[in-house]
Amino acid sequence: MDFKDYYAILGVERNATEKEIKQSYRRLARKYHPDVNPGNQEAEEKFKEVSEAYEVLSDPEKREKYDQFGQYWEQAGRTGPGGPAQGWPGGFTFQTGGADTDLGGGFSEFFESLFGGGMRAPGAGRSGSGFRQQPGADLEQEIEVTLEEAFHGATRHLTLTVPETCPECHGSGDKPGAEPQTCPECGGTGRSRSLGGLLSGGCPRCGGTGHVVLERCPKCGGRGTIERQRRLEVKIPPGVDTGSRIRLQGEGQPGRQGGRKGDLFLVVRVRPHPTFERKGDDLHTEVPITFPEAALGAEVRVPTITGRGTIRIPAGTQSGQQFRLGGQGMPVLKGNKRGDEYVRVRVTVPKDLSPRQRELVQELAELGMENPRAVA
Repeated sequence: MDFKDYYAILGVERNATEKEIKQSYRRLARKYHPDVNPGNQEAEEKFKEVSEAYEVLSDPEKREKYDQFGQYWEQAGRTGPGGPAQGWPGGFTFQTGGADTDLGGGFSEFFESLFGGGMRAPGAGRSGSGFRQQPGADLEQEIEVTLEEAFHGATRHLTLTVPETCPECHGSGDKPGAEPQTCPECGGTGRSRSLGGLLSGGCPRCGGTGHVVLERCPKCGGRGTIERQRRLEVKIPPGVDTGSRIRLQGEGQPGRQGGRKGDLFLVVRVRPHPTFERKGDDLHTEVPITFPEAALGAEVRVPTITGRGTIRIPAGTQSGQQFRLGGQGMPVLKGNKRGDEYVRVRVTVPKDLSPRQRELVQELAELGMENPRAVA
């Protein structure tokens, strides 16, 4: 039987999420659908192949068997009591429970050489968990910071509700002290049966022992994990922006069968600032100036993220004109530079003039001013 790599057919990684698999399938199905490619036999075969891959990878149970048994996943799916023990491809046969084998370094080494180091020989783990270690899932949690914290960096102490391995069942999900029962999948033989004569192996339900614990742990309800509050110290590096992710290794979901814990990713959201608007590593702000300052020129004090700075307003500055303060923006994440600050000036007009001020403005108007509405 030729091996079909369903992940390669859909163009996704082996750790792809259900959403990624579904998105890829929809894209390829639209591309190769017979209605879109009338009379194209090659496209029709490709459509069938894509549909077959999606049917398996979109079903968690089928996907798990496919990941364990590869091209023999369908035969493994028909495992059940009452069928004759068969040989593995290549003529290998074996027995569990201490019987001699002709596999050199032993069955465990043979099993790993056939399927890779991610699997264990039947019977080499707790009764109900199958062959493989399963890494814990990664978790995400939003964290809000101020613009000042994003600029300087900060240390936060967070209290989060995170999953931990159940202390009662130690992650197995089984009721502590419960008596093992005959495995309903293999009938107590510990071996897969009814595999169409292609292979024989340890039962994926009981791990080759022939027995499973059917009672769930009362503390975790069989999940193998419980939720607890944990206080974590988090270092916020200078330069983070909305969408930045801070990784806390090993603080995610606990793994199964001794698998490694997942990671916790803190997704940063920078709170809006009353003075500055952030665009990448640059900061933007607006500063009002008077008509005399704009007309005659002046030095004007402006806010910066670290305090105050000064810009030179040249004579004849127009409202809306922008000035740059080099190196006064946000620090570049994982770098030694800083962005810039851009100051937009807004010329203000006084609302209430004293009699003397009105007299002077009137005199200025009579002297003649440039007409901004004149047509060139």
